[in-house]
Amino acid sequence: MNYRCLAASLLLAIALVSLLSCSGHSGETYILISATIKVPYWQSAAAGFGHAAEQLGVGYAFQGPDTYDPGAEREALDRAVQKNPSGILISVADPTLVKDSINRAIASGIPVITIDSDAPASQRLFFIGTNNYQAGMTGGKRLAQEIKSKGNVAVFTMPSQPNLNERLRGYLDALEGYPQIKVVHIVDIKGDPRIAFDSATQFLANDKKEHIDAFVCLEALSGKEIANVLDNNRIKGRTVVAMDADPETLQWIQKGVIAATISQKPYTMAFVGLKMLDDLHHGELKTLDADWAHDSFAPVPAFVDTGSALVDKSNVDAFIAATKSLSGK
Repeated sequence: MNYRCLAASLLLAIALVSLLSCSGHSGETYILISATIKVPYWQSAAAGFGHAAEQLGVGYAFQGPDTYDPGAEREALDRAVQKNPSGILISVADPTLVKDSINRAIASGIPVITIDSDAPASQRLFFIGTNNYQAGMTGGKRLAQEIKSKGNVAVFTMPSQPNLNERLRGYLDALEGYPQIKVVHIVDIKGDPRIAFDSATQFLANDKKEHIDAFVCLEALSGKEIANVLDNNRIKGRTVVAMDADPETLQWIQKGVIAATISQKPYTMAFVGLKMLDDLHHGELKTLDADWAHDSFAPVPAFVDTGSALVDKSNVDAFIAATKSLSGK
């Protein structure tokens, strides 16, 4: 190829790149909000959100407090509504706190979808996330298997979050057929992993009075804290069933301290969520505040199940390899 043809080819390539870069929905911005943005779970969601935005050619932002704070999440939502974005995804820490803010967004014409944790009493359009009841059932069945259908169980949760309550309901229903398994403690960690660490330490100190055979974690923070307590005290023979698949939890599974965890798909929740928000923004919904959940001909779903899976020692290495392949890390 001569230099004149090469130059023409380069100019054509530059023109095509420019055309493609301008082919997105310029001027549109979508916002993802959570109650704690620094944990690996939400970093994975942010990656999915960002990748979807890049594909669509839209602006995006991930906002919320660095550490768990439902009040600060509501403030982040209120600020987001004032900016009049093209759409909002939010994982709800406390539905009573954000209900009015979500309703104001809908009244302003801003589509709102909840992900990971829902606010069903609000006017949000629909929920994208895990079938949390089923995740609890899966964990409960594995727990019964691990402790051979007998023992005392301590549960770590945050009762303000509906998704965690659904997981607990799933666990309790799964354990109904095992009368010798007793849930003796339900600990509210309030978004603070130190509470999980301290509570586990106290339970072990009182071991002669009340032996805890298993620790169930309905959220991502407590599993690795309990694993640290057991490992530090060289205690064997206790079962830990965790939640989510952050790197430290997976390492404790490899070491045999955590028996299993229920992995979710935060990347998928945010990726699909932004694509659906974009469709809603460009769609022809006559109103955002209709009762779509009870409309047999609704143009939107009531719930999008992104799935979950059990990760244990039999598949943890493959799970880690797949994660590295996707993330490049």
